[in-house]
Amino acid sequence: MTTQTYRFGTDAAGGHGNWLLKYAAPQNFFPLAGKLVPWVAALAAVLALAGLYVGFFVAPTDFQQGEVYRIIFLHVAASWMSMFIYCIMAGWAALGLILNTRLSGMMAKALAPTGAMFTFIALWSGSLWGKPTWGTWWVWDARLTSELILLFLYFGFIALTSAIDDARRADRAGALLAIVGVINIPIIYFSVQWWNTLHQGASVSLTRSPSMALTMLVGMLLMALAAWMYSIAVALWRVRSIILERERDAEWVRQLREQE
Repeated sequence: MTTQTYRFGTDAAGGHGNWLLKYAAPQNFFPLAGKLVPWVAALAAVLALAGLYVGFFVAPTDFQQGEVYRIIFLHVAASWMSMFIYCIMAGWAALGLILNTRLSGMMAKALAPTGAMFTFIALWSGSLWGKPTWGTWWVWDARLTSELILLFLYFGFIALTSAIDDARRADRAGALLAIVGVINIPIIYFSVQWWNTLHQGASVSLTRSPSMALTMLVGMLLMALAAWMYSIAVALWRVRSIILERERDAEWVRQLREQE
């Protein structure tokens, strides 16, 4: 496979540049993503197993909620990732809109399905927790409703970018939707403070000590890290497919296929 040669710390024109610019080109990012995927995926699996073990076998039973509280080890990680991935997706989309970089739109598109999956898991696991705790599967609570809107934003982004044949136009349209939708993220996060809701407040905060046992906190953080590593692995795997699809007529892709 023939690619343009770069030196660390310099760009193609010979001037001083950021090494990250090298990987802004899809043909350079493609092999890097392929090398990272198995390592990040393995780390995700190890963290998930450790988190599930701590959460379901080591962490003590909650004195108020009993055993049903253990669903938080899945629910909290999924909720955090649903918001975090949307912010990263919108960031990539905005970067592509401002700098007109091809890889940015591809990364945003690669992240959207994983974000939608975690949002669905957050809503589903929240319903499983809500039935024994609140006595109902669903209430039009501010936190739940804004999280449901987030799921619709993911679906809208996926549908919009898939409906437009021209990839660059699709990226621009999706970027506008993603950027506008960011306003929903602080609404989700602060909803329990701004409105009188059934949803409990945050158990983990940067401004105060956690209101849970240390083993509970460790299990929750392990699951959050596992979800983070999983998201990176899947996004990198998916973006490789998107790169091959969009760059299928490029010389480097043809040479890559000839070598297979």
